[in-house]
Amino acid sequence: MDVRVQGRPAGSYPTVAPEAGRGSLRRITEVGEEVLRRPCREVTEFGSAELSALIDDMFLAMHVAEGAGLAANQVGVDLRLFVFDCLDGRGGRHVGHIANPVLELPEGEGRRLVEDVEGCLSVPGATVVVPRTESAVVRGFDKDGEPLVIEGRDYFARCLQHETDHLSGTVYLDRLSKRNRKDALEQMEERREAVYARRATMAARLEKLKQKQSL
Repeated sequence: MDVRVQGRPAGSYPTVAPEAGRGSLRRITEVGEEVLRRPCREVTEFGSAELSALIDDMFLAMHVAEGAGLAANQVGVDLRLFVFDCLDGRGGRHVGHIANPVLELPEGEGRRLVEDVEGCLSVPGATVVVPRTESAVVRGFDKDGEPLVIEGRDYFARCLQHETDHLSGTVYLDRLSKRNRKDALEQMEERREAVYARRATMAARLEKLKQKQSL
């Protein structure tokens, strides 16, 4: 598998990103909570232990929830930051984080919308079809303040758009018709309990693995 970390080729890479192994588990916010509805603040302090720890915690939360991406406000922190560990549908895996991302979408003849199923860790259990552009670019910074450009196609482009939306206070339900939004919320109500049970199982499994590795 072609693996890219922070947009650069990385060769082989662990199934569970090292960040997740260092992280402490945080609760994932759910649609309806105020922190998901307001635009996030710019990251201004780079290179700090606090920022690195937040990224590690976000990776762990994402892994436990079996997600492809996670924004900081999804763990209750209103910073313009998201992490990702996402397959692109073309045999590639993309792993990394980006702060203060600015999303660039194709225009004119290069703009092609693709309708595909999408979910959200803050809308547990719901999956609906959402149109997104086939490609996307985000420009921002890594945790040390170095400029970063991440390019995505297919499902990874969808991930970049979804997570950048979160940082503006937008959830994917906002892009749906009233009927589809109602359907998604009904799905969440029906499946939420099973989703949280699965997350608890994943968290316990990972904790056991950590304990074995520390022996």
